[in-house]
Amino acid sequence: MKIVILFALVACAIAQENYPTKYDNIDVENILNSDRHFKGYFNCLMETGPCTPEGNELKKYLPDAIASGCNKCSEKQLELTAKVVKFLVEERPEEWKALRGKYDPDNTFAEKYREVAAKYGIPL
Repeated sequence: MKIVILFALVACAIAQENYPTKYDNIDVENILNSDRHFKGYFNCLMETGPCTPEGNELKKYLPDAIASGCNKCSEKQLELTAKVVKFLVEERPEEWKALRGKYDPDNTFAEKYREVAAKYGIPL
């Protein structure tokens, strides 16, 4: 019985861990405003091109972050996410549509986070 409880506690601890923060200081503005960098990350996420280590990390955690409301995100990651989504919605609507088609094909998460996005000035 003690072993079962121990495994349950370890599983809970692992489930509560935050996403790695090693890329929290990445220059998102530079990526968003550079066609070359933007296309690299976009193609990585769409699985139509190679990924940088940062892109692989993003692709690894993105589905869980979307599904969980980014509950494992640091405050900085939440800020960066809002900045990126706002940019995509306003400046790159075709890419936003493609990403939503891949990561939210049923529009489930867009509806779920509509109010949160509105707080950041993002119309979903």
